Amino acid sequence: MKTQAMGWLAAAVVAAGLNANYHQGGMRWAHHIADSVTHNTQAVVALATGHADRFLAETQVAKAQAETSSCPFHAAMARVQRRLARSQARFARFDDIMAREEGQAARIEARRARMEAQIAKIRIPAVAMPPVAVRTSKIEVCPRIRVNVPRIPSIKLPATPVIHIDVPDPGTL
Repeated sequence: MKTQAMGWLAAAVVAAGLNANYHQGGMRWAHHIADSVTHNTQAVVALATGHADRFLAETQVAKAQAETSSCPFHAAMARVQRRLARSQARFARFDDIMAREEGQAARIEARRARMEAQIAKIRIPAVAMPPVAVRTSKIEVCPRIRVNVPRIPSIKLPATPVIHIDVPDPGTL
């Protein structure tokens, strides 16, 4: 049991070290694999959802990654192309969101127009009503009530005498 626990602990320490190294920019091969998997899955999702522009952008990124050689210029160009393709994909997503919102606004406007048409069809006939006479009973006004509250007489007290007591200081005893 102790051996198995030590094995799991060692595996966790190795995994934490690899994770820290990966997130600090080390292990370029792992970054390359993660990027290619990300772009491949995004391309498949774009193709499955019918977004040809996203699919094209993702395939261009995957192609640029595959064509990078050891030349620094080609690597820099590939990075620029990747960033450009990502921004194009973001714009495509933004266009999709805007199209959805415009469609929703059009549906709301159509619903409002239908409701206005239905309200316009409503006819309220004018009805002549005779005036109504209502009898009210006479309300008598209550007489005013007067209350006299006597004032409490003020009592004058003599001034309180002030007494001074000299207490010796405790340090002088």
